[in-house]
Amino acid sequence: MKRFQPDLKNAIGYQIAFASLLGMLVVLGVSPAFAQAPSTSISPSANQSTFLRQHGPMRFHGIGPDGSVQTENWSGYAVTGSGFTDAKGSWHVPEVNCNVTPNSQSAFWVGIDGWSDGTVEQTGTASNCDGTTAQYFAWYEFYPAAPVVLSNFPVEPGDVIGAEVKYLGGGKFQTRIHNHRTGQLYVKTQKLSSADRTSAEWIAEAPCCTSGGGYLPLADFHVASYGLDYTSDHGTNTAIDSSTSGPISAFGNNIEEITMVSSGGVTEAVPTSLTSDGTSFRVWWEAE
Repeated sequence: MKRFQPDLKNAIGYQIAFASLLGMLVVLGVSPAFAQAPSTSISPSANQSTFLRQHGPMRFHGIGPDGSVQTENWSGYAVTGSGFTDAKGSWHVPEVNCNVTPNSQSAFWVGIDGWSDGTVEQTGTASNCDGTTAQYFAWYEFYPAAPVVLSNFPVEPGDVIGAEVKYLGGGKFQTRIHNHRTGQLYVKTQKLSSADRTSAEWIAEAPCCTSGGGYLPLADFHVASYGLDYTSDHGTNTAIDSSTSGPISAFGNNIEEITMVSSGGVTEAVPTSLTSDGTSFRVWWEAE
């Protein structure tokens, strides 16, 4: 497994991009989506009116004692390369304990980009706490455009979600998300102005942003279980780039294991090692 080597030029460039791109739209055009559920933009509740929910690129924090990557918003796995055309993932929707972490958020997704650039093409689910009331829903996002929530697409704790992000060519990406319990499938195709396609990810995230621009408190989701061995969803967690096709483990030295820490260095979420077939892992919640 490759250990992350920070590129200061890219890191500084990302910090500038992150600040300037929040809320900007890079979409040039939209093609019709085949869907079994309409979609809506996120409308924060009264308790969360200062939240700008976005699932942005990785925010690098440092290197852990074991040489793994520490970030301030992601935990899970990423693989790097060039010309990514597909990323597939699956997970159980985690149940959140809102008595422990009221007014907090957590997101679980698969996507392309965001490791070392300013866009992320992704789809996933949220397990949030509005006060002490749990909320669960599905969404997609072509960051830096705003996330879009899928209405009439029920999500409950324990549901097995299968998701995929594909590059179709000509600047077009397609997201697909499937709830195995209900059988519902939502598909969205969208053309973007640019995307580097240099990484794929399977992530548990603390979304952005507080009114001060920081990351939102991470909801106590206990554990998020990803991949074939935990979901029985075949073909997950896999990716395809210009030279490699297969499970996470197929990417060899280009695999990044990611631990989430606060800006002050407190461990918030930790991934397990990959299972023996290289497809699966868990992320354990540690702190808000």
